[in-house]
Amino acid sequence: MISPTPQAPVRRPTAADGFVVVDKPQGWTSHDVVGRMRRLAGTRKVGHAGTLDPMATGVLVLGIGKATRLLTYVVGADKDYDATIRLGITTTTDDAEGDVMSVAGPGTVEQVDRAALDAAVADLTGDILQVPTSVSAIKVDGKRAYARVRAGEEVALQARPVTVSRFDVLDVRTATAAVPDVDPAGTYVEDPAGGHPDAEPGVAPTLAEPGDHPTRDVPAVDVDVRVTVSSGTYVRALARDLGAALGTGGHLTMLRRTRVGGYDLAGARTLEQLEAQADADGTLATLPMAEAARGTFPVRELDEVEVRALGYGQWVEPSGRPEVVAALSPSGTLVALLEDTRRRGEDLAKPVLVLAPAG
Repeated sequence: MISPTPQAPVRRPTAADGFVVVDKPQGWTSHDVVGRMRRLAGTRKVGHAGTLDPMATGVLVLGIGKATRLLTYVVGADKDYDATIRLGITTTTDDAEGDVMSVAGPGTVEQVDRAALDAAVADLTGDILQVPTSVSAIKVDGKRAYARVRAGEEVALQARPVTVSRFDVLDVRTATAAVPDVDPAGTYVEDPAGGHPDAEPGVAPTLAEPGDHPTRDVPAVDVDVRVTVSSGTYVRALARDLGAALGTGGHLTMLRRTRVGGYDLAGARTLEQLEAQADADGTLATLPMAEAARGTFPVRELDEVEVRALGYGQWVEPSGRPEVVAALSPSGTLVALLEDTRRRGEDLAKPVLVLAPAG
């Protein structure tokens, strides 16, 4: 597998403006992928449409060149995920990369039945208010929440409205999980002699890193789910809230994004495939701007008069749609993004972004 470790840069011919849909590997940050794509595309003008955590895999949409200006619209699209939620254990990050915070009491997990699970899932489906996970990229007074948490600060994020339009349970199975054989509560230690052997007076024991302490096996339940969510929804928070509703605690152990708006895994390529293609052809292949737009917006076909007018930033006849539309020339070039509005009592379509200026 390709490593995210930086390598000596090799200057390639600049790729054409367009999208590249990557099947992100586990262990890579979205920034790692952007860095690799800059090298493959021969340009620093590369951006992505929505962060995927390092643990997660799947669809990451990247824009090259002028196509970066379309990414803001892709970010707001709904998304599909396959995930595994582990009931019985909570972690500091609401996923498997965090430290264990709590373990369900004896018999708690075993008492969860399918009816209770389905009821809790139903309560988390539809329009809900969700408190984002504290280890997130949301800014609090100008600083990322995850940075504040890592600095030891308490972070309390406000609930925000999100939509979970699908929350399907695919499989439920019993599991055994290894957790550090230490008190995960992190409580104040009055007397270290009677508490954790590594503790000092007044200092809570630090949660164990893998291999630092013995582990013990605890019962758990793994729930495979498939969800469709609006932009801004945290699947990790769904795992946390499902566990809380069932009284077991919960966290995410697997997350794979299978779709972002009009882009899915069928059109995604691995980094190995992208590198092999760029090596073989000399230039990274991209999804052309017009095709990229078709995956994100309704399309309006223009005539030559409209193409010229839009090239000068002029308004044209309305599209008759409430959302932003992609306006294509007779030759198939993406000319502009249009939005219907009223000006001086007249319905017109104004260009919100001109991608093929006149001249």
